[in-house]
Amino acid sequence: MKTVAIVGRPNVGKSTLFNRLIGERKAIVDDVSGVTRDRQYEEAVWNGQQFSVVDTGGYVGNSDDIFEKEIVKQVNIALEEADVIMFICDVATGITDLDEAFANLLRKTEKPILVVANKSDNSERMLEANEFYSLGFEEVFPVSSVGGYGTGDLLDRVVELLPKTDTEITSDLPKIAIVGQPNAGKSSLLNSLIGEERTIVSDIAGTTRDSIHTHYNLFDKEFILIDTAGLKKKRKDKEELQFYSEIRAVKVVEDCDIIMLVIDAEVGITAQDINIFSLAERKGKGIVVLMNKWDLVEKDTHTVKKWTEAIKKKVEPFTDVPILFISATEKQRIHKALELALEVYDRRAQKIPTSKLNDIMLEEIQRNPPPNYRGLPVSIKFATQLPVVVPSFTFFANHPDEVKNPYKHFIENKMRKHFDFTGVPLRIFIRKK
Repeated sequence: MKTVAIVGRPNVGKSTLFNRLIGERKAIVDDVSGVTRDRQYEEAVWNGQQFSVVDTGGYVGNSDDIFEKEIVKQVNIALEEADVIMFICDVATGITDLDEAFANLLRKTEKPILVVANKSDNSERMLEANEFYSLGFEEVFPVSSVGGYGTGDLLDRVVELLPKTDTEITSDLPKIAIVGQPNAGKSSLLNSLIGEERTIVSDIAGTTRDSIHTHYNLFDKEFILIDTAGLKKKRKDKEELQFYSEIRAVKVVEDCDIIMLVIDAEVGITAQDINIFSLAERKGKGIVVLMNKWDLVEKDTHTVKKWTEAIKKKVEPFTDVPILFISATEKQRIHKALELALEVYDRRAQKIPTSKLNDIMLEEIQRNPPPNYRGLPVSIKFATQLPVVVPSFTFFANHPDEVKNPYKHFIENKMRKHFDFTGVPLRIFIRKK
């Protein structure tokens, strides 16, 4: 996938343009500078050409702020990855010292650079956009990222500059989301897995605000890894920005196939971890539980067993989930975590032949039939798997309303006994035969 990087100083409208180009509100937009901290990747299509757009944090040179230093590092990585660079400036404020500093940085690269004079939303500002030719780059595009003016011409030029390739783009890949509370070690896990600093890592909770997508290849399988913003307990004094981050994290859970729930072993499983687990279960996502920072926990020969039992007790009744004890920073069992996630993905996609399903499950039901209804037997005579993403099974009965939840749990447990659905929520429906 060819890459276009959006770079520039803070608060010039980079994230607004990013959202305009991809046609969705994926990047957080706020008047507070420094909202975008990590690189945000999404696909865009123009004139039949598909490419990746990268939204970067606002560049601030020579700053003592920890996040601003990390943003500079992220911008430099984005510049290395990009095939075309959009240098965003603000017509309303004109050329600033930071714009000049950024221009000096960009002159060191030989990659195509398009100066985007943003906020050119009237004829006067369109004329003022000519000022930005003085930065020393050949092409300046007056654009209004809010209204969309000029973005078509800009994208026409981007597509012309992208390197030509005959490689097909595969978008239908397993999506594995790394989720958990702030500071549980999600970004550290992603960085250890991909072997580079794709996300900013610090010990300040809530560093990752946007979700980060990474194309990955392991065990001869391709998939997408997604690092989400940390989910935090709801509070009345919550910042609006944090609220949008959490909404995005919830949406990532909805859109992914598998979640790797990262729990801080120093803190232990909390009510909010259970909320995340329950959300994933309700959405029918595959689940792998990762107890991170395991290297910092004092342990003996029985510690793993005790912790496993305690975790399963708290996530009841859905206890058929893989639990792995890892250290993201020490890279202990991190690839095993991915291996488990891919196994769960395969289990979630499996289809049970109708004949096999009936041969096994009807025998179990005959051995332990549901309770009678008004003295009459409740019989289940046929079962089939539904053609949906979440493994769902319909059992046909003569009195379906009288098959209560305890018996549905019995059916689910027998399904798990005979068919490997570890880590996968099941849906059991009883219908009139």
